[in-house]
Amino acid sequence: MASFIKIPMFSKEDYDDWKIRMQAHLAAQDDDMWYVITDGPMRILKVNIAATITEGAPQMIEKHRSEWTAGDEKKANLDNVAKDILYKTLDNNMFAKIKTCTTAKEIWEKLTQLCEGNDRTKENKFTVAIKKFDNAKMKPGETLTEFDERFSSIIIKLTLLGKEYSNREIALKVMRALPRE
Repeated sequence: MASFIKIPMFSKEDYDDWKIRMQAHLAAQDDDMWYVITDGPMRILKVNIAATITEGAPQMIEKHRSEWTAGDEKKANLDNVAKDILYKTLDNNMFAKIKTCTTAKEIWEKLTQLCEGNDRTKENKFTVAIKKFDNAKMKPGETLTEFDERFSSIIIKLTLLGKEYSNREIALKVMRALPRE
C-alpha cells in the first residue's frame, strides 16, 4: 500500500460519508478486503482428498500454515491490514470503544452500532429528517446556493435512510420553500 494514499478520517457526525469512503478505500486496497469486513478473516482452505474420494463431492478443510503459499499468506493477513486501516482513522475516544474487538468485521459492526444505533434510533433519525424536509424553508438572507446545499443534504440523508422522493415532489417542495418575493 502506497504511503501517499489518504485514509478517510472517522467522524461520528459525518459517519454516513465516512462509511462510503471507507468502503471504497478498503476495496481499493485489495479485491478481497471488503469481504474481510463483511464476512470476517479469510480462511485458507484446500480440498480434503480423503473425504472427496469416499463421498464424491469435494470437501474443503483448512490448510496448515506450513502449506500456505505467498498468496495464502497475503489473504490471511488481510484482516490485520483492515484493522490497521480502521485503527488509523479513529480518534482516541472512539478507539477506546472498539479496542477489545479482535477482527476488522467486529470493529466495523461496533462502529455501525455506535453510529447508526438500533432500530429505534434509526426510526428517530428518519422522523427528524422527515420533519426537516417538511419544515424546509429558505431563511432570510440565505442565498439560493446556500439553501440548495442545505436542502440537498436533507434529501441525501433521507435517501440514506431509505426514503425516496420523485423529482416532481422535490421540485414542488423547493417551490413552496422559497419566499414569495
